[in-house]
Parts: sequence; C-alpha cells; structure tokens
Amino acid sequence: MFDHLTPFLLHLAITALSLWVASLMFKGLKFAGAGSLIISALLLGLANALVKPLLVILTLPLTLVTFGLFILVINALMILLVAWIVKGFKVSGFWTAFFAAIFISLLSVAMGALVSEGDPATEIQMPHSGEWL
Repeated sequence: MFDHLTPFLLHLAITALSLWVASLMFKGLKFAGAGSLIISALLLGLANALVKPLLVILTLPLTLVTFGLFILVINALMILLVAWIVKGFKVSGFWTAFFAAIFISLLSVAMGALVSEGDPATEIQMPHSGEWL
C-alpha cells in the first residue's frame, strides 16, 4: 500500500528544494513561508501531471515548429499558474518564471539522478536477443 509513498515524498522534497533554491537565485520568485513552498511544490507536481500534458497536446504544432522549445514556455506557464493559485507564492513576471523553470528543471534532474544512483528500478534495461526487458 505504501510502496508508492516513498518515491512520491522524495519527488515532492526534490521539487520543494528546487523551488527554494530558485527563490534564492531569482529575486522575482518569493515564498511567504515553508507552508506555501510545500503547497507550491505539491501543486506544481499536480499541474505538471495533469495540465501540462493537455497543453502539450493542444500546442503540438507550435511545439513541433519550434523544435520543442515551446515546452519551456509551457513550463513557465505552469509556474505562473501555481503562483496564481497559491497565496504565499509570488512570481514577478513571465521571464522570471521562464528562467526559473529552466533552473528548477535542471536542478530537479540533477538531484533526482543523485538520489536514484544505484537503484536498480531506475536503470535502463538494454534489449537482450531482440526483446526489451
């Protein structure tokens, strides 16, 4: 029952830590407190899981024309959406959200790679005799 709780909490912690570091790096990104930071991390994960795929599908022609760079705009829009919903989370504008989204994505990937190092569940399985495992 609780098998998926640990990865969820780990992902939430990585997102929250990435948001916190981004708020230290970007003057236009501010949190009122730890509660708004945790709620923002939770809602950002939820928005990335539910709203972002819908936006990617709706903007697929534009994403293809820009060779995928429009995904960066969608990431910034997800941060702006969460900032609009969470009362204690403030973003000064689109460009702050844009560059913060890039920073948060890179930092989250790096921290996720460090945490999952040596975990056999996260390793890529190579095909053996023409079949994927």
